[in-house]
Amino acid sequence: MAAYGLYSHIQSNKRRSVALLIGLFFLVYVLVFAGALLAEALTVNAPLDYLVQAALYDLIKAFPFATVGTIIWILIAYKFHQSMIDAVTGGHEVTRAEEPRLYNLLENLCISRGITMPKLKIADDEALNAFATGLNEKQYSITVTRGLINALDDAELEAVLGHELTHIRNGDVRMLVIAVVIAGVISFFGEMVFRLFFQNAYYGGFRRGGGDGDRRGGAGLAIIIAFLLVAVAWALSIVIRFALSRKREYLADAGSVELTKNPDAMISALRKIEGRGELAAANSAVMEMCVDNPREGFADLFATHPSVDSRVEALVKFAGGHDPGPLVLAPAQEPGQLPPPPSGGPWGSGEKNEAQGKPFLPEQPPVDPGEGGGPWGPRRSG
Repeated sequence: MAAYGLYSHIQSNKRRSVALLIGLFFLVYVLVFAGALLAEALTVNAPLDYLVQAALYDLIKAFPFATVGTIIWILIAYKFHQSMIDAVTGGHEVTRAEEPRLYNLLENLCISRGITMPKLKIADDEALNAFATGLNEKQYSITVTRGLINALDDAELEAVLGHELTHIRNGDVRMLVIAVVIAGVISFFGEMVFRLFFQNAYYGGFRRGGGDGDRRGGAGLAIIIAFLLVAVAWALSIVIRFALSRKREYLADAGSVELTKNPDAMISALRKIEGRGELAAANSAVMEMCVDNPREGFADLFATHPSVDSRVEALVKFAGGHDPGPLVLAPAQEPGQLPPPPSGGPWGSGEKNEAQGKPFLPEQPPVDPGEGGGPWGPRRSG
């Protein structure tokens, strides 16, 4: 089950990252062609084969601009993706002085394995979750929610940090960020195509010359094909995101256990996080990076994470952990609630013990009635 630094998984992630970038450019060109076909169909009344040839010619002319635009998009995402994620989640970097408990746990894990320590960030959210982001060692960071810090003990927090460190080490974080970039590009170009269609429709710019028969036989079919291409490109971008193997979560859990030597801590952390990880302000792309993503598609087909039950079962089977079952957090640990104030001072509440009918503090030994006892009063027997 120990999978930390698994060479084959790292190499697989590198190949997938390259494939994702290639797929990104392919889908962009498909969308450009669809937009060109739609534009030709809305402005020229001609047979379908003519419209397709004209759209291909437009694609060739637009090819360098689409390529440069996509590269610029990637560079912007490379430079500013962390800032955008922080803006969505409210994450901010903290120092050892600000969060000594969490900082020391992360630092000790990194020192034990000679890992470059990522930036540590806190999101002031009462949800129980954490995620890692970045594309290189200078950008890598781990963000932990305030709710998670309050709900988990040190061993459980260490397990979660080990989980995120494994994602960084195995290349999962880089691959997920690239997938998010792809989704952003496809959404952007897809929206442009739809805007082009509806603006032309609104202003009446459908075509010049020709009759209705040609319009139905050529332009109408071309419009349908263009919309189908846009739909297919959008669907493929979604499939690419969700096709990233959910095995990465099992491997990250295993990597955490290999780092901490404590499968029970990882299991109890997952049980506490279970059903409590929803980041309301985060979009689906950010939730895919989290320890647990409670958002699921229909019939679990598009779920980006395996269920907590499946992950715990794997840890019990392969790492020798013990499953306590679903956990109900104490009221003080539920998101959005503060711990109850202490009562009675450091020596207890001072209330009587109902079972014995005696005060909480033990009774003093009886006083010896004899004389003497020194300057501090009579001596006590016993």
